[in-house]
Amino acid sequence: MTDSTNPETDLAITAEVAESLREIRDRIATAAKGAGRQPEDVTLVAVSKVQPADRVRAACFAGHRVFGENRVQEALERWTPLRQEFPDIRLHLIGPLQTNKVKEAVGFFDVIESIDRPKLARKIAAEADALGRSPACLIQVNTGEEAQKAGVVPEDADALIALCRDDLGLDLGGLMCIPPVEESPAPHFALLREIARRNALTKLSMGMSGDFEEGIRFGATMVRVGTAIFGTRAKA
Repeated sequence: MTDSTNPETDLAITAEVAESLREIRDRIATAAKGAGRQPEDVTLVAVSKVQPADRVRAACFAGHRVFGENRVQEALERWTPLRQEFPDIRLHLIGPLQTNKVKEAVGFFDVIESIDRPKLARKIAAEADALGRSPACLIQVNTGEEAQKAGVVPEDADALIALCRDDLGLDLGGLMCIPPVEESPAPHFALLREIARRNALTKLSMGMSGDFEEGIRFGATMVRVGTAIFGTRAKA
């Protein structure tokens, strides 16, 4: 555990995280230019889930403002005080969402990336109406059709998109996926891009620390990077 009471330690952590952010942004820019795209068209979502508070705070001090969290309760505990200090923070929920956490998620997150079933979509729409707050939404597609992983299977994605956008009126902008770890991500990114294209969706959240450059090549508008910024995270 780092000694957050030591000013020298704090300065070292801030410098380390700031340098990692610069390196990732440079890599994003290079990948975007290589794909004939503009670097500013790709949003870096710094995945802060279960990361030490001092490293997340260092990223805030370095000027980063977009973060991803897996769990609603952890996000509430971490970001409620930090948002008082950094009010322009934007938070993405990137982990599975249980229906009993929807009210809190809708009230707290700016983007919910993990809609994966009609019941959840309907609950989000109902809470958005009740709270008068509509976070941006993405549908998570289980491109590898992995039984242990969240996400709608590709063959059901069009129907869920239509429900969310046309029937429920959610602020649906795009899709998210997490390819199987043992497979090349390229076919999965290509599949997600095709589902988005045929449904006229423009946002694609795909690519993590090990494959975000490939994601950008296939059109990612958001990449979710944690380890390459903060280091190996603690056990959940």
